[in-house]
Amino acid sequence: MGWLPLLAGVATATGLAQSAGVDMALKWPNDLLVTVDGTERKTGGILAERAGDGVVVGIGLNVSLRAAELPAPHAGSLALAGAASTDRETLLRAVLRSLEQWYGRWRDADGDAAESGLQAAYAAGCATLDRPVRAELPGDRSVVGEAVAIDGDGRLVLATDDGLQEPVSAGDIVHLRGVEGGLT
Repeated sequence: MGWLPLLAGVATATGLAQSAGVDMALKWPNDLLVTVDGTERKTGGILAERAGDGVVVGIGLNVSLRAAELPAPHAGSLALAGAASTDRETLLRAVLRSLEQWYGRWRDADGDAAESGLQAAYAAGCATLDRPVRAELPGDRSVVGEAVAIDGDGRLVLATDDGLQEPVSAGDIVHLRGVEGGLT
């Protein structure tokens, strides 16, 4: 079940890229990114919560917000990224079709993210990989390292300066810029 939010991310990014005509990227684990004026911006997010034997997935997306309407300086929208379409019905249909396809592949592989192609697809679209990051973990702990992989459990694997590889299963990830550690 830990792969469901990542599956929703891949499916949403795929559907939006096809229907809106914009490049989409994923920030581990659940943010949707677009490029606005040469800068990565968060345009959406995915939340998943277990409900009994199932999982409820919610997807939030900034579709047509203008710069003055954005909720935060690092936010973006499909419109600001130059989307060919911001018609919500078109976008929703594309995302739902993509969710159906990805969920079917994952289910047919008995939830095996590698066999279904989900693990590779997530890694290919993940803007977090191959970057220096800071993982702000539960319990006021943080780890700085290079994001090197998404493992079979959907965890982000960080290579730290002391040579360890530390899998991260929960926490806020901050993309860092260069040695000085400025935020992106």
